[in-house]
Amino acid sequence: MPIYEYVCMECESHFEELVRGEEQVACPDCAATNVSRQFSSFAVHGVTKVASGGGGGGCCGGSCGCGH
Repeated sequence: MPIYEYVCMECESHFEELVRGEEQVACPDCAATNVSRQFSSFAVHGVTKVASGGGGGGCCGGSCGCGH
């Protein structure tokens, strides 16, 4: 069961929610269901670290042929 980060499109509250299957997510502050899933800070940090690593052999390490 993953934990996702959301922003409420009604009150602009940011929150995390444990999601089970196709469960409907509601804002804990205003109870609106008009919410948008955001990139987690863990995922953003991981992408930045890989892109700036250089030379690891994976994509952008020279072996994937992407030109970087």
